[in-house]
Amino acid sequence: MTQHFPSPLLRFYMTADAPCPYLPDQLERKIFASLPISSGADVNDALSHLGFRRSQNIAYRPACQSCQACISVRIPVAEFTFSRSQRRILSRNRDLTRKLVEAEATVEQFELLQRYLSARHPEGGMAGMSQADYVCMVEDTAVRTHLIEYRLPGAGGKPGALVGVCLTDLLSDGLSMVYSFFDPDFERRSLGQFAILDHLRQSAQVGLPYLYLGFWVQGSPKMDYKARYRPMEALSGNGWHRLPTD
Repeated sequence: MTQHFPSPLLRFYMTADAPCPYLPDQLERKIFASLPISSGADVNDALSHLGFRRSQNIAYRPACQSCQACISVRIPVAEFTFSRSQRRILSRNRDLTRKLVEAEATVEQFELLQRYLSARHPEGGMAGMSQADYVCMVEDTAVRTHLIEYRLPGAGGKPGALVGVCLTDLLSDGLSMVYSFFDPDFERRSLGQFAILDHLRQSAQVGLPYLYLGFWVQGSPKMDYKARYRPMEALSGNGWHRLPTD
C-alpha cells in the first residue's frame, strides 16, 4: 500500500518596522519563511530566483511600505569581463590558496570574523555574535552550502594564515554569496572584491551561469561596491532584467 505524506506548507511572516541599516530616515520590513528540512535546498533555490536571501534556515526579502531601494542582483558569468583594476586585484592575490570546505564552523574562522566585525561593522547587528551564534550561522541549514577559505602561503607543509572566508550556497543556476569576511589588516589586497571576482572564476569553471550577490541598495555607501560589477541583472516585478552599464 502506497503511503502519501503531505508536503510541508510554506508559511510567510512579516516583521515589524525597524530602522533601516542602509538608508537614513527609512524603516525596513521583511517577509520571511522557514526553509523545510526535507526540501530546504529546492525551496531555497526557488526562493532565491524570486529575490529571497538565506540566513540559516530562514529565507527573507524586503517588504518595506515606503521604499523599494533594495534590489536583488546577479551577474551573468559568461558575459562578465574583468576590468584592468579587477585583474590587478586578482594578480595581487595570486599567492592565496583557495579551499572549499564543509559548512562546519571553526574557532579560527570565528576569530577572523570578530576582527572583521570590530574593524568594519562595530555598530552593526552582528557585532555581538557569540561563537555559538556563528556555529548556527554556518551549520544550521539543510541547503547545499559550503565555505571557501582563503589563506596566505604556508611554510614547512603547514597551512598559511586564514585571511578570508565566504559562506556560499550552490543553486541550480549559480553560486549565491551568503556572507563573506576577511582580515582587515590586509586592506591593500581588496579581499572583499577579490572574493567576488574569485567566485566569478569558480562559477565559470563549473559552467554556472549566474553569481548571486544579494541586495544592492542604490545610494547606500555599504552597498555601492556592487555597482562596480557589470553587466548585472536586477529583479523587478517583470522578472530579471539587465541594468544600464553606466
